[in-house]
Amino acid sequence: MDAEHVNRGPDGVVVDPSDPATVQVARSFGAAASVYHRSRPGYPVEAIEWLVGDAVRVLDLGAGTGKLTEALVALDRDVIAVDPVEEMLEELEVAVPGVPRILGTAEDIPIEDDSVDAVVAGQAWHWFVPERAVPEIARVLRPGGVLGLVWNSRDIRSDWLRQAGAIMHERHDASATFEGYVKIGPPFGPIEEHTVEWTERMSRVRFLDLVRSRSYFITATPAEQAATIAALETLLDTHPDIAGAAELAVPYVTRCFRARLG
Repeated sequence: MDAEHVNRGPDGVVVDPSDPATVQVARSFGAAASVYHRSRPGYPVEAIEWLVGDAVRVLDLGAGTGKLTEALVALDRDVIAVDPVEEMLEELEVAVPGVPRILGTAEDIPIEDDSVDAVVAGQAWHWFVPERAVPEIARVLRPGGVLGLVWNSRDIRSDWLRQAGAIMHERHDASATFEGYVKIGPPFGPIEEHTVEWTERMSRVRFLDLVRSRSYFITATPAEQAATIAALETLLDTHPDIAGAAELAVPYVTRCFRARLG
């Protein structure tokens, strides 16, 4: 998930997941669960293989509609999906039938101690309160287990994507500032990092749906939403790199971070 208007500390993470503004934005994704899953990119196999290593039983924490869950299942991992939004888990059931789905949060994970080999979070770390989530994640991990964090970010070295981001009022992607953002600490060991660059091909319709799945758009007024889509359509029609293209090549950078339980 991503969100612009929630209560965050100086490092960018949510201060209190029960804060009304945070709850409102988080719940806004439930109303857009289908478009969220349809438009959001998946994860490259190389990135997820590196993230979980040889882990067999994996907890997808903040699983949303199951984009990361799909990648884990494709690698033949035994996956449990946890998310606080019921509508998102309902969409996950459609996308990845048979995966156990549990309502829960990173600060209160409803599974037994020492029960999984890895805990992963895709686009979700900024929703967690580390002081409460890290001990809870450590509790459910087996000794030597892995915590893996991953983000897909559009590569704004591409000029048209940089302009699109400005139209969408995107804040700087926190995953790009590893040192100030991804902090885990004891009882986990040092953080390792891995980056994968890749390209997702999508139609103009899907790209605009991707915009519609973002929290800024979902929580904007109808007039603001219409203005955003109109400005993006103009960009897609006029930018020399993409003008008239029926299909867009959208470059992504997948940032992976992992730490092992000491």
